[in-house]
Amino acid sequence: MKYRAEIPYGAYWSTPFARWQGSFSNLHSIEFAAHVARHELGRRNIDPAILDYGVLGFSVPHKHAFYGLPWLTGLIGAPRAGGPTMMQACATGVRTLLAAVQEVDAGLASVALAINCDRTSNGPHLYYPNPRAPGGTGSAENWVMDNFGCDPLGGHSMLQTAENVAARHGVATAQQHEVVLRREQQYAQALENGAAFLKRFMSLPFDVPSADFRKTVATLDGDEGVVRSSAESLARLKPVAAGGTITYGGQTHPADGNAAIIVTTAARARELSRDPAIAVRLHGFGLARAELAYMPEATIPAARNALAQAGRGIADIDAVKTHNPFAVNDLVFARETGADLMHMNNYGCSLVWGHPQAPMGTRAIIELIEELALRGGGFGLFAGCAAGDTAMAVVLEVGDAHA
Repeated sequence: MKYRAEIPYGAYWSTPFARWQGSFSNLHSIEFAAHVARHELGRRNIDPAILDYGVLGFSVPHKHAFYGLPWLTGLIGAPRAGGPTMMQACATGVRTLLAAVQEVDAGLASVALAINCDRTSNGPHLYYPNPRAPGGTGSAENWVMDNFGCDPLGGHSMLQTAENVAARHGVATAQQHEVVLRREQQYAQALENGAAFLKRFMSLPFDVPSADFRKTVATLDGDEGVVRSSAESLARLKPVAAGGTITYGGQTHPADGNAAIIVTTAARARELSRDPAIAVRLHGFGLARAELAYMPEATIPAARNALAQAGRGIADIDAVKTHNPFAVNDLVFARETGADLMHMNNYGCSLVWGHPQAPMGTRAIIELIEELALRGGGFGLFAGCAAGDTAMAVVLEVGDAHA
């Protein structure tokens, strides 16, 4: 299958990702995403007024998030663009992309913005009133920490889902650490030649704004807070859970940031593209849900569903990206799908550059496009799991616009 909507080559961007409680920790995520979008659209000479649809994704609400997408598009100078606000945890990036593609394919929009933002730092503390409760006291929730730690359907943590999968598939700590070292080597490629790969879609040095967005308070040369591991340092780590296999070194870290992709018609894509000779086409999407408390397994059927819709097999795929909150994700995914464990996730992945949830998948898709462009084109697959044991995947192609 081939969707009619396309991604104009280069009409996408991502901020660096800043580790939990880092440089972005006091920036309102929606206002920050709008601030970045205005700048990035300007760099690409794209008038925001041409946007007639948008999809906003986040997983952590902030003040006035009720107004969602229309607020953001109003801030960037796209007053005609309406649309929904979506939340599917770490699968939000694929979900918002699909929503934008479907709107264009249906003829309901001509130029759509799929934009995702999250700030896991300083997440909200919510109070739910209940005047009829004993003493008139309601209940409270720490949005980020409480939900990281407990799936209300089963009472387990996200870490436990990874341990369950590691046990089922016989994945040891040492195997996970080997993947971590390989992923860090791959990310190092993105930093070569003054972070040349990152600069294909990211403004670097990146100016960090003040909370009121009136001045620059710092600059980042790239992702903030990325850890450099060694075999020796990883070997010294104990599993987080007693009797488990997963160490702090074998999992990602929470982070903050935003990323966006423009979707439009094939003809309009040539106009907005950085290189009109390159086409970025969408061929398949997939959704799946794994057994309760086995979240990392969900990427496997999601990827198979996307490949089936695209009419492709894993052998037809030239580059693979995954959301890997745990190293065990990649080990099991590769075993079950036949993907090359050591050559998937070139140039970086969420295991290394962090986990800001909604924008994570968007950045991975952008990196997938750029990897394919560097190799002269081909087919790519991204798959990422999400809270609730779900996952989404997408198959895309970078090729000749005239083919």
